[in-house]
Amino acid sequence: MTTIELYDTTLRDGTQMEGLTFSLEDKLKVAQKLDELGIHYVEGGYPGSNPKDAEFFVQAKKLPLKQTTIVAFGSTRRADIRPEGDANLQALLAAETKAITIVGKASDLHVTEVLRTSLEENLAMITDSIRYLKSRGRTVFLDAEHYFDGYKRNSAYTIACLKAAAEGGVDRIIPCDTNGGSLPHEVAQAIRAALDAVNVPIGIHTHNDCELAVANTLAAIAEGATQVQGTINGYGERCGNANLCSIIPTLKLKMGLNVLSEAQLGSLTEVSRYVHELANLNPNPHAPFVGGSAFAHKAGLHADAVMKHEDS
Repeated sequence: MTTIELYDTTLRDGTQMEGLTFSLEDKLKVAQKLDELGIHYVEGGYPGSNPKDAEFFVQAKKLPLKQTTIVAFGSTRRADIRPEGDANLQALLAAETKAITIVGKASDLHVTEVLRTSLEENLAMITDSIRYLKSRGRTVFLDAEHYFDGYKRNSAYTIACLKAAAEGGVDRIIPCDTNGGSLPHEVAQAIRAALDAVNVPIGIHTHNDCELAVANTLAAIAEGATQVQGTINGYGERCGNANLCSIIPTLKLKMGLNVLSEAQLGSLTEVSRYVHELANLNPNPHAPFVGGSAFAHKAGLHADAVMKHEDS
């Protein structure tokens, strides 16, 4: 059976949502709860960006985690700077996590117009950063930022970015639908291209700007992606990230992928509400699987049918 890794980024990407703030204590509680749920990787934050995230990694070492690996998040080295002299990479190493995720540009537009560097230098930034972190004994994941938009614009360069990561010895490559604008058939095509291009496990990271984050994630899994990145309750900037509270039961119940035990799946509603409470946000009663109204029938034919036979 295919093994699917569950990777939660509620504590990093999820906190980009307007109106959402976790204290340090909140973040530690969420990490502990996600470990109990059975999440394989929990992205704790960006240690090079603010003191709270840096302190999280200090305190997270004390958590009695049974399954979860805590992950530090950062970026590739800056242009024209060696890895040894890059403050971001040094902060990632100082977090002392077993696994590190770095984000690298996978779109020529973002390389030339946002990073303002050459296409060749961006490839070197990806390879150098991964090779350097690997040499320090870390498991390294690459979030290939703007992968799907980049693939549509200049597929040859976007694939070259994946190959640069593979050359550096990356452990996973996670194509990102950073703008949340891709359609499921586009995701499927681009994931197939990634799998054909490199001999590295491929993941998926989607945003929900077209309300397709869950659908796009499932399309990627159907093509062979083996790591799912998302957030509890779909938290995230703009319209949110892929919602793990919808993805996890769909993978297990609809696609037959044994991502969690029956007992862990049964705790998903509790986890959803626990994170809502820490975020000081009201749960959505109409959320799939975990909402209070998800399995309710107000009246009429459906209510009559389900009272007669639960499979109806």
